Amino acid sequence: MLLLYGLGGLLGLIILYLAIIIFMPGFKVPEQPFSELQIGSDLLAADSLPFREDVSFDVNGMQIRGWLYLPDSTVAAVPCIILNTGFGGTKDMLLENYALRFREAGFASLAFDYRHFGESEGEPRQLFTIQDQLDDCRAAIAFVRQRPEIDARRIAVWGTSAGGGYGLVMAAEDADIACVYAQCAGLDSQEDGKLALERNGWGYFLRLFMHAQRDKGRSRFGLPPHKIPIVGDTGTLAMVVAPGAKEGYASVAGSSFTNEVCARAILTTGGYNPIKKAPEVKCPVMIQICEHDNLVSQNSALNTARALGERAEVRSYPIGHFDIYIGAAFEQSIADQLDFFNRHLMASSP
Repeated sequence: MLLLYGLGGLLGLIILYLAIIIFMPGFKVPEQPFSELQIGSDLLAADSLPFREDVSFDVNGMQIRGWLYLPDSTVAAVPCIILNTGFGGTKDMLLENYALRFREAGFASLAFDYRHFGESEGEPRQLFTIQDQLDDCRAAIAFVRQRPEIDARRIAVWGTSAGGGYGLVMAAEDADIACVYAQCAGLDSQEDGKLALERNGWGYFLRLFMHAQRDKGRSRFGLPPHKIPIVGDTGTLAMVVAPGAKEGYASVAGSSFTNEVCARAILTTGGYNPIKKAPEVKCPVMIQICEHDNLVSQNSALNTARALGERAEVRSYPIGHFDIYIGAAFEQSIADQLDFFNRHLMASSP
């Protein structure tokens, strides 16, 4: 009888805790807007380009909107590179710089907004779900394969940061993917989790988990989402609070980027861990490592390279996570990428 009373009391406390978390006011997290871009417009997409086509495709009744970049000559079908942005990113930040270089080299490329972000459909806004983003990437691949300008046998999957592991998942399930590229990528969630825990401590994650519970609980009752910043200053509550991360995001943020995300994001990984897919990948994979990265672990990339074995090509640079997007580091990185794609996409040209 005492055990039953104890269990009943515990259940009551849990119900009370959840009721407070879900329904009580006062849990709003301060916004963290970017006052101004730190680098300027050289990383931002142009308003329009004559060779950039606005495209859209359907995923589960929602329109995914993207930009298809085609090279000058498409008399013969050309290879295409699918561009996956990082956590909370939109197609108008960073990706066009890569697309333009790929276009000059004779490649097509597709940049797109995941559901719930940027110009793509999906409610609530700013809902990050890895499994949905993987489905969006699958749909992007299927879309370009139907285009007459694209050679369906020569598709590469490119990804950076949080989207850097998506290519491994695609290639593991699709033997027709020609090659994969991963830049400063989260590839081993255990190693990346260790780095985040060392940086932020258990207290930070307990607070984050509480806000995630609030958002998830509110969604079950049809209430408006509970959102927190994607990136914030060190010591604040945001999904990413590594030193320099807010300045890094601000330096590359496009006009459609919004610095907030539904807090349930931390609960929606669905067991995602790209390194587990490595044994199933049959195509070449380039992994670029930023040696001073404080967002993803070097061990994450190195462990994945070992799991891939001879299929992996690794390049390391003595820079931080956001440095690879600008200046001399970008030039070296893109040169290495073009060499990789020329060998594994152009070499298979009919």
